Amino acid sequence: MTLQQLEYIVAVDEQRHFVRAAESCGVTQSTLSSLIQKLEAELDVMIFDRSCHPIEPTALGREIIAQARVVLFNASQMEELVSTHKDLSVGNISLGVASTIAPFILPRLFSYMQKNHPDVVLHVEEARVETLKAKLQRAELDVAILAMPVSEDNLLEIPIFRERYVAYVSPTSALYAEDRVDTQHLRADEIWVLGESYCPNVEQFPFCVRDISSVSIYAAGSIETLMRIVDENGGYTIVPELQLSLMSAEERAHVRELHNPVPGREVAFVVRRDFVRQRMLNILADAIKSIIPTDMLDDRIKKFAIKL
Repeated sequence: MTLQQLEYIVAVDEQRHFVRAAESCGVTQSTLSSLIQKLEAELDVMIFDRSCHPIEPTALGREIIAQARVVLFNASQMEELVSTHKDLSVGNISLGVASTIAPFILPRLFSYMQKNHPDVVLHVEEARVETLKAKLQRAELDVAILAMPVSEDNLLEIPIFRERYVAYVSPTSALYAEDRVDTQHLRADEIWVLGESYCPNVEQFPFCVRDISSVSIYAAGSIETLMRIVDENGGYTIVPELQLSLMSAEERAHVRELHNPVPGREVAFVVRRDFVRQRMLNILADAIKSIIPTDMLDDRIKKFAIKL
C-alpha cells in the first residue's frame, strides 16, 4: 500500500469517474486503474462498485477512503514539519470560509496572498458552517474561518477577531424611527435570518427562545440577498459589522445599532487538533491582520504568533 494508491482512490471518490480522476492526478487512466486494482487485490476487497454509473465506493470502500484521507492528511503534516524546520515554502493552503464571513475577507485575502506569497497556492471554499466542519473532520480542508463556538471536541478554535451585529431595517418597520434598537425589543415576526446564523446566540437574541416558529428563515444564500428581501418585504435582518463597508450610502441609511446587550460574534481559525502546519496559520494570520481593523482583532493575534 502506498500514498499514491491512497491519493488515487480519494480522487476517484471525488470525481466518481476514472478518466477525470486520472486527469486530476496527472496520470493516465490505465496507471490509476492498475494501481487501484493492485490495492484492492492486496486488501482482498472491492473499494469501488464499477457497475454503478457514476462509479460509487462500496460500503467498506467508503470506510477505507475515509481512512485514506486521514493518512494523507497526516503525511502532509509530516511534510509540513520538515518544511517548517528547513524554512521551505508553505505550499498549498486549503481554506474554508463561512458564507457570512466571506464577502469582506476573501477579495482582500486573495489580493494579499498574490502580493506577499505568490508561491502559495490558495484553494478556497465558501460554504455553510456544517459543511465546512464536516470537511475539516474528513481532512478535506486545512483550516476554516468560522464563528465561534464550533463545539466539536477534535477541532481547535484560534480566535482572530470580534465584530458587532447591527440591524438592517425596512422603512416600513417601527424600528426604522429609532437611532439605536434595544435587542430585547426585537420582534421575531419581523426578522429574516439565514438558517444557521443567529439563533445559537440565545443570550444576544432572546426571540430565539421566545417565538422561533414565527421567524422567517432564508435557509441558504447571502447577507446581500437578505437585505434585498427586507427591501422588498419589510421587517429587518441582522448583519455583521464588516458588511457595512460593502454597503452603499443608501443602504447604510437602513442600518441601526443594537444595544442591551450589544450583540456580536467571535470569528476564529478552526483546525483539527492534530494539525501541525503552524507556518501556514501564521501566514493566514498576517493576512487577517492586514484586512481586519486593528480594534476588532483578538489581542493574542495582534501581539503573538500562533503556536500549536
